[in-house]
Amino acid sequence: MSSTVKASPSNNFRPKLNFLYGGSGISFGSRVNVALSKPRVPEVLCMSTPTTTTTQHQVTPMSKHNDVAILVNGCTGNMGKAVISAAYSAGLHIVPVSFGSTEEAGQMVEVCGKDILVHGPSDKESVLASVFDEHPNMIVVDYTVPAAVNDNAELYSKVGVPFVMGTTGGDRDRLYKIAENSKVYAVISPQMGKQVVAFLATMEIMAEQFPEAFSGYSLQVLESHQAGKLDTSGTAKAIISCFRKLGVSFDMDQIQMIRDPKKQIEMLGVPEEHVPGHAFHMYHLKSPDQIVSLKFQDNVCGRSIYAEGTVDAVLFLSKKVKSKAGKRIYNMIDVLREGNMR
Repeated sequence: MSSTVKASPSNNFRPKLNFLYGGSGISFGSRVNVALSKPRVPEVLCMSTPTTTTTQHQVTPMSKHNDVAILVNGCTGNMGKAVISAAYSAGLHIVPVSFGSTEEAGQMVEVCGKDILVHGPSDKESVLASVFDEHPNMIVVDYTVPAAVNDNAELYSKVGVPFVMGTTGGDRDRLYKIAENSKVYAVISPQMGKQVVAFLATMEIMAEQFPEAFSGYSLQVLESHQAGKLDTSGTAKAIISCFRKLGVSFDMDQIQMIRDPKKQIEMLGVPEEHVPGHAFHMYHLKSPDQIVSLKFQDNVCGRSIYAEGTVDAVLFLSKKVKSKAGKRIYNMIDVLREGNMR
């Protein structure tokens, strides 16, 4: 009932929080420069373990939450597998069922010693309803594809099962409308990394407290993800919304999407081993007279930060369901504000 993962190397690896590419400060153009020296790799939130050392150890549950059952829709993908591993380590009950395409139907996926059967589209409603009857404390986690977001939300709402929507993309207005019109509890967030969400929450507070503070400023946005991510970063869109409230004019189609591995390594400094799984975001503000320049950056290597945040969202939602809370639709900022992060 376990799987092997790579342990941390002997050197003390720590995530860094830098708000400037190549430094730890904010650069105010040519007149003032508070930027510190450039590190070897521009890491802001690099939460995955470096791979120079590959000691293996057994994954065992760290805490017990056996009263919470989790079904991960999208277990064939890397993110889905990462969530299952994190949920197993936290002691959640893993429901051995998932859903996929017609081609994936019948596959058996093994994660942490758990055999998970993938069902196709034709029987997903009946299977989900049956499993929910068997596990009334179950919460579904969705890490599928953007095109499936709205249909999946309708399925969860129809069956009545609480869900955590980690998949980005889809029609987000429709997604919220589906959830709000149903009686299900849900956590919906374009970003599940707790530390990145904390930064986003700070941006939202700043936008609320200081509207139009950057009126007239121009904005450049660059986001880099693994080639398999087809949609534009939901995190970037959320941050841009904050900048708009701060007075910046910016269209979403101006976002620079980097999916070329060569550019990611050479231009952005993405570690080669993390090209298949990373999330780099850079935001560059300039004053109208070009003498003030501010850069914000968050870089994530690996998927563990999202997986751990997703498990926290599941535990949070489980409490809301049990307490029959009046509010039903939440995001990761709500999870953070609860103050019970593991």
